[in-house]
Amino acid sequence: MPVSKTVTGARVRDLLLAGGELALVDVREQGVHYQGHPFYACSIPLSRLELMVEDLLPRRSVAIVVLDSGTEGLAERAAGKLAELGYSDVAILAGGCAGWAQGGGELFSGLNVPSKAFGEFVEHEFATPRITPAELLAMRQAGRPHVVLDSRPFEEYHLMNIPGSIDTPGAELAWRVHDLAPDPETLVVVNCAGRTRSIIGCQSLRNAGIPNPVVALKDGTMGWDLAGLSCERGSDRVAPPPGPSTAARAQAAARHVDERFEVQFVDAARVRAWQADPAITLYMLDVRTADEFAQAHVAGSRHAPGGQVVQSTDEFIAVRGAHVVLIDPQQVRAIMTASWLNQMGVDHVHVLLPEGQDGFSGWTVEAGSTTPNGVTAPQCDTIDAAELAGMIGKPGLAVIDLATSLAYARRHIPGAFWAVRARLDEARSAIGRADHLVFTADDPRLAELAAIDASGLWQGASISVLTGGNQAWFDTDLPIEAGRQHLTTARDDVWYKPYELGEGYAAAARAYLEWEVGLPDQVSRDATIRFRTYPPRLRQPSAPGVDGDPHEGATGIRRAAGQPFAVAPESAPSPD
Repeated sequence: MPVSKTVTGARVRDLLLAGGELALVDVREQGVHYQGHPFYACSIPLSRLELMVEDLLPRRSVAIVVLDSGTEGLAERAAGKLAELGYSDVAILAGGCAGWAQGGGELFSGLNVPSKAFGEFVEHEFATPRITPAELLAMRQAGRPHVVLDSRPFEEYHLMNIPGSIDTPGAELAWRVHDLAPDPETLVVVNCAGRTRSIIGCQSLRNAGIPNPVVALKDGTMGWDLAGLSCERGSDRVAPPPGPSTAARAQAAARHVDERFEVQFVDAARVRAWQADPAITLYMLDVRTADEFAQAHVAGSRHAPGGQVVQSTDEFIAVRGAHVVLIDPQQVRAIMTASWLNQMGVDHVHVLLPEGQDGFSGWTVEAGSTTPNGVTAPQCDTIDAAELAGMIGKPGLAVIDLATSLAYARRHIPGAFWAVRARLDEARSAIGRADHLVFTADDPRLAELAAIDASGLWQGASISVLTGGNQAWFDTDLPIEAGRQHLTTARDDVWYKPYELGEGYAAAARAYLEWEVGLPDQVSRDATIRFRTYPPRLRQPSAPGVDGDPHEGATGIRRAAGQPFAVAPESAPSPD
């Protein structure tokens, strides 16, 4: 493998401040990334690199800096893999995260850090009002009219939710709220699991100027649960799409938002010019619901629900300085999303102007969910679930499961070892010699890639991949095992959410909420971070009995020197 070029942390910080396109990629496992990384580092684990780069790094000539902890050699392996995939401008961060810190750079723990820090910025900047679980409970007992809107995706809402709440994810809030709270006296309470989406959701409705008082539920479902109150589980209440009159109201409100936050619009001709420009990285993100996307979407676009784009921007946009086009024929959800990305300091964000009756005139339109991108692995020998079932327990067989450690603990093929693809050498040491290896995973393509990697470690062994992966086994009546009996490496491949920790939930939830609240102080020490502010133009009715000043201040920048958060000038990026 050729020696890759290196770049210092100081140089990377200069590049971030200068603007232009740059991807800072952490190739460690997600759980290790969680422990500490530069603010703008995007998590693309080496184990799943081939499966993620097409979506996150769509331009092969973009400048990429890969990093690891500084000692394990993952960055070098990733740089070589990226070169094999055709990426031509790849450098390694000298010293990894250790070198970054030694050079004066901040390391941030957690996931989706830019979005989480931005949520705290929004609460400070707008004085976003909030209500505590105890205050909400008292209002309910007093019979005060209210509605609780859960701003998370349905899967999270369905797992646990505030009793009586209605699932209205992220950018859907401004689109659907008018039918959910037609009486302007009704208090609208927005919640999520913790803080960020509650704050952003509440402020979205305030920015849209709805007549109702709007508040965020302090600390979301975590706060509700920590207060000793019970959550519902398995709920399926989903906000309906707006009717014609309320859709028109939502669109009118969105026009005020796009004026205030200087949202840029773009037509199809200009987007096609960007697509043809070899110097531009372009993300085409459809911010509607999964059902709408499946019915029809612009070919090549990626489904990226508006609320989740703001909540986890680094999972959709890995290249700083890239062009981002948001797609929504009704425009409300795209405008709300663009308004937040502008404030986050994301450059070159545009809303696609709809054309034709369906909004997609002139575009090639596809139906169905997004086809997974990524490299197709070389053909491997395969084995089906029935044949494998007949081999379980026989000497010389080793089944290796590459799903997350969390998924493996919940259920796996009896006797299967759990491994991480990037650490197959550890699996070889733990398992020892085997005559027949069978790889399986949540994504069958991951098993195929690992099978190729394993051929040099288990020389002479026959290697197969389970057809259809783990789901093919789970779809049968074959036995299933649970637990962590056969681990080959540390369980730091993913971050475990507080509710996934069982007995440690309460302590983990409190620590998580404290981490979010503490982000502003750390952000203030990193000169590369720039959020934007805009002059207020709308006022919001007060909400008696709740925390926080419900009115915006008289100026866009209210923070004195030395206080948390770096603030850029009151303007969006200039049109391209």
